[in-house]
Amino acid sequence: METQPAQLNDFKIRLIGIPLLSVIIAFALLSLGTVFQKSFPEKLVISFINTLLLWEGNRLIFILSRQKFRYYYQTRQRLVFQTIAALLYTLFVSVAVDNYFCGVVFGLGNPPPLLTGFFIALVPTICVTMAYESVYFFQAMKANIQKTEALARANVQSQLDVLKNQLDPHFLFNSLNTLAALIEEENLPAQTYLDHLADVYRYVLVSREKNTVTVEEEMRFLDAYIYLNKVRFRDNLLVEKQLSASASHRHVASLSLQLLVENAIKHNVVSREKPLTIRIMEEDGYLSVENNLQMKTTMEQSTKVGLQNIVDRYELLTSLKVEILQGSQWFKVRLPLLGEG
Repeated sequence: METQPAQLNDFKIRLIGIPLLSVIIAFALLSLGTVFQKSFPEKLVISFINTLLLWEGNRLIFILSRQKFRYYYQTRQRLVFQTIAALLYTLFVSVAVDNYFCGVVFGLGNPPPLLTGFFIALVPTICVTMAYESVYFFQAMKANIQKTEALARANVQSQLDVLKNQLDPHFLFNSLNTLAALIEEENLPAQTYLDHLADVYRYVLVSREKNTVTVEEEMRFLDAYIYLNKVRFRDNLLVEKQLSASASHRHVASLSLQLLVENAIKHNVVSREKPLTIRIMEEDGYLSVENNLQMKTTMEQSTKVGLQNIVDRYELLTSLKVEILQGSQWFKVRLPLLGEG
């Protein structure tokens, strides 16, 4: 899952914090008079230049590290990158300010020893880093709590809607009629159909506590769901799958593929003259569900389980968007494949 991008509304804090921290450091330098042999105004100028450059630079490093390592599992890499970048930048600023700005531009005499200047420069770096990390931590924690609660509500509603949809009289009527016809012929097909029907309901119940499932899990469930519909539509319903082995370990929102296949069957003609073909493919980090477009002239009553539910749930799971595409003869939905684990 991704972290929220760093959104900093800190102009007032910087406007007050930079001068204030400069004055505090300048007073602290008074105790280093034997090492840092400059007057208080000179120390204040050096402190202000140091603090300004270090605050703005480390702020930029913080933003860039959040953009480069935006996933939670990349926290360790982000902290290593951020620490190394901050230390190198602090060393550069301490040398540049002490030797160039202070010595050459402002003519404030010889700089302090390298380590002394570096340790002094570390003070604003540590203050700025701790301040931004602390604020971000609490903002992220609050956002994640809100997102978790919203995702839980959306997920529960999705499970309830799917259960209602599967239990609607029209679905049960078709399923029971098909089962009755099979039982009249022989018991084995009826048992197979019943087993797949049980698999469908079992998966819905098991996945109700999960926000995401692996593609492998979702496809096993989808195979059972497709079987039920192929018994009904026979060769008039064609389902093609093109998935790599690596894709099976990625994650999707639970029941999302079933809902897309269900919508394709529900809203399109499926007949011998107009067979419906549904293609499930992996495309550049997305799982694509595409069908040929042959819309029914009379639409079945909506159960309000639709694409918007999937879009809303993915907005809570990732910053990647669900893509809904339509041509004159085809309709496609692309679901982002989420990271493993």
